[in-house]
Amino acid sequence: MAASEEPNAAASLHGSSSASQPLLSNPSPPPLLYPYPTIDDPPQSNPSESDPSQYLQISYNYGHRPFKDIPILVLFILFVLSSFGFGIFATFNRNINYSNLSSYYYDEKTSNCVTDSVFSSSPIWVFLYSFSSSSSVLKSLIWTLVATLILSLPICFFLLLLLKHYTRQIVYASLPFFVLLPIFINVYWFIACTVNPTCSYNFPMVYRILVLIFMFLVIGVIVWIFIVNWHRIGLTISIIGVASDALSMNLGLLVVIPSMTLGLLIYYAPIVLFLVFARLNGKIVPHHHGSSGDYTCVWKQDKWVPAYYALAILTMLWSGAVMVEGQVYVISGTISQWYFSKEEDDTPRRSIRKSLRNAFGPSAGTVCLSGLLILVVRVVRAMVDSARQEDTPGMFKIILRCCVNTFLAAVDYLNKFTITFAAITGEAYCSSARMTYELLKRNLLSTVFVETISTRLLLGIAFVLSTIYAIVACAILRAVSHLGADTYLVAFAAWLLLIVILEFFIHVLDNVIETVYVCYAIDRDRGEVCKQDVHEVYVHLPISRNHRSSLSLVFYNIASCMNLLCTFHVCEPNDSMSTVLMGIGIEFS
Repeated sequence: MAASEEPNAAASLHGSSSASQPLLSNPSPPPLLYPYPTIDDPPQSNPSESDPSQYLQISYNYGHRPFKDIPILVLFILFVLSSFGFGIFATFNRNINYSNLSSYYYDEKTSNCVTDSVFSSSPIWVFLYSFSSSSSVLKSLIWTLVATLILSLPICFFLLLLLKHYTRQIVYASLPFFVLLPIFINVYWFIACTVNPTCSYNFPMVYRILVLIFMFLVIGVIVWIFIVNWHRIGLTISIIGVASDALSMNLGLLVVIPSMTLGLLIYYAPIVLFLVFARLNGKIVPHHHGSSGDYTCVWKQDKWVPAYYALAILTMLWSGAVMVEGQVYVISGTISQWYFSKEEDDTPRRSIRKSLRNAFGPSAGTVCLSGLLILVVRVVRAMVDSARQEDTPGMFKIILRCCVNTFLAAVDYLNKFTITFAAITGEAYCSSARMTYELLKRNLLSTVFVETISTRLLLGIAFVLSTIYAIVACAILRAVSHLGADTYLVAFAAWLLLIVILEFFIHVLDNVIETVYVCYAIDRDRGEVCKQDVHEVYVHLPISRNHRSSLSLVFYNIASCMNLLCTFHVCEPNDSMSTVLMGIGIEFS
């Protein structure tokens, strides 16, 4: 019975895929069960790898999704509950006498620290009053930042509209400003500092000329980067246009994603308050000075406070990474629903709500695991970078740094697009990582997205818009206020706030680009065309045939580093582990 159903399924697949073909540069034959085969690859002997039927059902999972990676989710919940539980205990167990530490003195009669009842600490309203009686600079700064925050939303929508309908025009119009604005700023500060007697005295002419030349060299590097990548500008413009169209069809993401960040800040607020109150857990005890024989009253913190600090800070870091991965999950789930929908000009209903429910429901463990891995990679990489700055060279440190960098490269290699694939299929983290790699490998696509120039272009556009806004804000401030040189400080703060908001917008657009990339790979794998305009653009991406060699090199380098460390007697020889890693590398190669 099952044998008779499989041909029917295969026949139905041929029928559905023959109606719509991927738009390729050259005519291609009708798709088979295993479309877009890997070119020049030897025949696979493993039946499980050569069976294409196991990959036919990769699409957005609209059905019921079981909970995945439950142990990691339970661990994260334990961290959060422990942080809040001990934080509440620290709040009610705090010592209110900490602020009056200076009023305590040692009483020889009782051999204890007692307080002077006459002393009274400065009330907090004095500080608040002094803060409220600020200068006009602070008032101008606050009003400028508030206006920038309000105007940032229409600026982002206006930029999205331009990128959707006039991508080529906005990119080519912005390219000259990538060079002209830095040149203008470089020459302007040089002339302004030369004219100003104070700046000219504090900053000699020789140093000003050196800084001027250095900035021109940086501008030259920017020009060289765009000249080298000029042949990719056209494809990048098309990719940005497709992503902008996808984001414009799901405008709710521009409200939900910032709201998730705001929710994270609200979630951080009680933990920060608990950390403040945890510092107040202790007691005032006498301290004997051995040299003079005198006693003073000092604050002795409870022993559990440092452990709570470590727990709370780790929970905050992990929660921040989880929120970032959760945002990627929601973006990927929403865009993939739009991509695989049958309506061309319509967005599926409640797609964002469904993605949120999946992210913090069945796939919450997957999101937590992805956030934990990202956190570990960032912490280890920061430790390696800090150790690199120390002036203690040695063969062991060089080899250890090589091993760590290779391991981090392997994690980045396997983690790419994993959370996006999990948002589409609902699979667990490890299954998503494996299936993503196999999906892109079968279709000759790279796990490292080739069009990184799109991010640079978008960042350049954000820099141009922020700089123009800062110049306009500076001109308005000089006309309506008398801040003097502080005008530049207020304008710089406005520029900084706007560019941070625009970079957040670009981060969302980058995730849209990567999601569409994975959806396009699924389309190629199934021999279907869900979005014709996407295929017309992404089909021009260069193919990649080096998946196996890259992955084998990663695992082989890890094994080689382990053997080198054991050679220097810094670890116990583990032939089985290194043999397994080398075997994996040989198998992939």
